[in-house]
Amino acid sequence: MKEKVAIMTDSTCDIPQEIIAEYGIKVVPLRILYENEEYRDKIDISAEEVYERLPREIPSTSLPSPEDVLALFADLKEKGFTHVIAIHISSGLSGTAQLIENLSHQIKDLVIEVIDSKNISMGLGYTVIEAARKLKENQSFEAVRRHVLATLAKMRVYFVLGTLEYLTKGGRIGKVAGTLGQILNLKPIITVNEDGIYTTHAKVRGRRRSLDELFATIKTHLAESMHNVAICHGGAKEEAQELVERLKKLGNIAELITGHVSPVIGVHTGPGTLGLVVYPTD
Repeated sequence: MKEKVAIMTDSTCDIPQEIIAEYGIKVVPLRILYENEEYRDKIDISAEEVYERLPREIPSTSLPSPEDVLALFADLKEKGFTHVIAIHISSGLSGTAQLIENLSHQIKDLVIEVIDSKNISMGLGYTVIEAARKLKENQSFEAVRRHVLATLAKMRVYFVLGTLEYLTKGGRIGKVAGTLGQILNLKPIITVNEDGIYTTHAKVRGRRRSLDELFATIKTHLAESMHNVAICHGGAKEEAQELVERLKKLGNIAELITGHVSPVIGVHTGPGTLGLVVYPTD
């Protein structure tokens, strides 16, 4: 029987909506939980709305609704899909991939391959785009799966935050380290390690220096070979645009995508987030 393959991900991928629509990527939303309200990420609430409410209430975040996931699988089966490649946020940061894996066992007559990206934002998103583009070339399920794994091995993500407050409150970094960082005005360049967990790439004092260090980090990558690059921000539109202009003056950029971080990511990073994703195209 002829394969019909769907590409699936979650709302932390930060892929611009027009690209999601172009390739028919299936996106399951994580959830944002306030004391008396629940929102689906990017559907019922925007990052700007989350930032506006942060001084009054810091919400918690939650995995996708099992009902949403099962409904998506049922819809794919009804539309004749035979295979799903589901690529999700790092298991070191969320239980989403494990949830999808567990639910996939309830579905018959649909081959579902769940891949832990060990990444976040457009580090996840660009991998999903690569999968969708490979699929559009009429590549097989197995060929696309192998391409995803090869792409993930090359993907690098770096970001700076306006404040360490929200990572600290969310338990993503130690409270002592977070408080000390605030006092010293440290603006570390954060990356995701091979286990898919936040780690410090460089320690810098002050916002301007952190942005310059972020640029220098990407410049080093671009000096080696042709790369695809993505810039994502949360409440840092002007700085993101400035970074775009600086990058355009460099060579070795095959493609440059810009976007906005999801509300779920915004809960944990706060306003002033600026991230860069880079990977070689060879």
